[in-house]
Amino acid sequence: MLKLRAATVVEILRVDGAGALADRAGEAGAGAGAAAAAEQRLVVELTSGERAGERRPAIADVGLVGRADVGDEVIVNVQALDLGLSSGGFDVVHVNLTRGLEWDGARAGNAMKLNYTSLQHAVAPVEGALLELPVERPVAVLALHGQLAGLAWSFAQSAPDGKLGYVQTEGGALAGGHSRTVRVLRERGLLAGHLTAGAAFGGEGEAITTAGALHHGLRNLGWDAAVCGPGPGIVGSPSRDDARSTLGHGGMVALDSAHVALALGCPTLLVARLSSGGRRTRHQGISHHTLTVLDLLLEPVTVALPAGMRSPVGADLRAGLGAVFGGAMPGRPALALDVERPVRITRHDWRRASIDLPAYAASGLADEAEGRRLTEDPLFFSAALAGGSALAELTEQERPRRQRTSKNDISADRLAGSDRVADL
Repeated sequence: MLKLRAATVVEILRVDGAGALADRAGEAGAGAGAAAAAEQRLVVELTSGERAGERRPAIADVGLVGRADVGDEVIVNVQALDLGLSSGGFDVVHVNLTRGLEWDGARAGNAMKLNYTSLQHAVAPVEGALLELPVERPVAVLALHGQLAGLAWSFAQSAPDGKLGYVQTEGGALAGGHSRTVRVLRERGLLAGHLTAGAAFGGEGEAITTAGALHHGLRNLGWDAAVCGPGPGIVGSPSRDDARSTLGHGGMVALDSAHVALALGCPTLLVARLSSGGRRTRHQGISHHTLTVLDLLLEPVTVALPAGMRSPVGADLRAGLGAVFGGAMPGRPALALDVERPVRITRHDWRRASIDLPAYAASGLADEAEGRRLTEDPLFFSAALAGGSALAELTEQERPRRQRTSKNDISADRLAGSDRVADL
């Protein structure tokens, strides 16, 4: 059930992606070269409910509810902040009663996102081109948004001329304007585009499906590779610390995204969730979330590990894992190695990839994930960097094949043209 309260805007802290405000107000589409959505960070004072008079942080998606000013009367959703969720430390503006009722921020189009909810809005889907298979351009699949910056930076170091696009899926924040990481990566040219798929919205292009987003980005926008994963924050159900696996976690969207990429004929890379500093045993070393996805996948994928690590897979998965992560380290216990069906984990293409953790640390990009800094959990960031290096390698491997396919298509077209001339 929605938990809504009346409030008054008392302060505008900042506007993220402010350049997009003019784009949305003056055009039926997103501005090029920057994240399409703008998000305001506000302070509101509740005027109804049991906490009336309390001042609280809030966010407003300008593309949905319009721009707020100090003194505006708003209705905010207080559910996440009241629950104390780690990824929901703010209220969300549901409607601006002062000026938002006149706001018309919908893009041209007649397909709905968030359909049959009070926030349904019209978009112009990117899907429309004929399906061309196989796509044959690589896709990296993330479990967490915190892996995005490291992967994009590492990809650019290994493939400086490569165009990498981002497809935001469900599993975390749905609003495309909520990610400061995406804005910074776009500004620095480390991402060539940002599409929001499924229930996610507010990117530079809207896709009804993840398949449609990947096909559009790789076929129509000319991306050399794509990275696919949830927005900031994550959805998760409570589970015991010693639970072997859980399906109630937003990171499980990686399973769906990987299957989509494989179905499109894309070389598919799963970015492993690794941790050397996580407080929960099931996420230390290789997270049980990654192992679960690798177990359930219908086809093998590529998995990258930072160079210098001994592979955690081999003839015996438990022995391989133990060789890398089994020993207790200062500040953390030994990794629980009770992994079922090891053969289904070892069937994947495990690769070592070179990384430069100090250079990334000096890049100025996001160096904190899940409340831990890079120095506190270097393995988490190393895994993302390894994913970027491996993705660049896959991109280079696919270039000759695509070029051969393109030449064959041209030759076929010329032959068909000759036949038509002869027929005439």
